[in-house]
Amino acid sequence: MNLHNMLKARAAEGNPVRVGLIGAGKFGAMFLAQARTTTGMHIVGIADLNPEQAKVNCLRTGWSEEQLAASNLSDARSSGKTCILEDSDALIRHDGLEVLIEATGDPAAGIAHCLNAIENGRHIVMVNVEADVVAGPLLAQKAKDAGVCYSLAYGDQPSLVCEHVDWAQACGFRVVC
Repeated sequence: MNLHNMLKARAAEGNPVRVGLIGAGKFGAMFLAQARTTTGMHIVGIADLNPEQAKVNCLRTGWSEEQLAASNLSDARSSGKTCILEDSDALIRHDGLEVLIEATGDPAAGIAHCLNAIENGRHIVMVNVEADVVAGPLLAQKAKDAGVCYSLAYGDQPSLVCEHVDWAQACGFRVVC
């Protein structure tokens, strides 16, 4: 079963994948442009140091004021809307959040967010290349030990390199670096 069908199944069950995003800058905004039309995915919360700019970025990518009207994370979860907040720790700790996307671009913050997510049983999509370069293998092992997934974001350079290496190896080629 492919990703689209799995997400459709989650939507049909009334149980979309509940996602939190930290960092609504360039990559975050690009993700949000697509996420709003992705069946089976609910962006419960968006944490950013500048919530007003995060809202502007959402509106620029086609989100409606109404979709962003959740007053808090619990309201967002129950209403299907999205809450924009400054407190990334509150987002990570929010009951029911399944996946955290870390897109800040700040290595220290990214590592801290990731460790917090692992401690709270959240799967991680690491967009923050800088944090992954500094601590990726360690974070991946900690996530594995905790029973959660640590993944790079599809479409960013490191994930595309990994995909090409996987493809070449699956075809029987020896990868030379």
